Amino acid sequence: MESLLALLKADLEKPNNVNDEFLEALINTAIERIKAEGVTLADPYTADDQQLIVMYAAYLYRRRNAAAGDYRNAELNPQGMPYMLRLALNNRIFAESMS
Repeated sequence: MESLLALLKADLEKPNNVNDEFLEALINTAIERIKAEGVTLADPYTADDQQLIVMYAAYLYRRRNAAAGDYRNAELNPQGMPYMLRLALNNRIFAESMS
């Protein structure tokens, strides 16, 4: 969890520890939603797994800010999940179904 939290904080440019509990909850939510999509995550997480989890958790964080009326983030994702995240999930799902 510590490495995922550090990666997420770097992605969000949040160097302090003020929101660590919230960010950890977002990481756990991201893991559950990724699994619900049908993606199998390795134990321990591979570098690809970690990147996917962090991308999803960062999306959840930014979506929350946009929904709260944060004008700076509202335009980052006006139509839902970012294309690169959807593509990464789809690629993982398709790769697993082919093996």
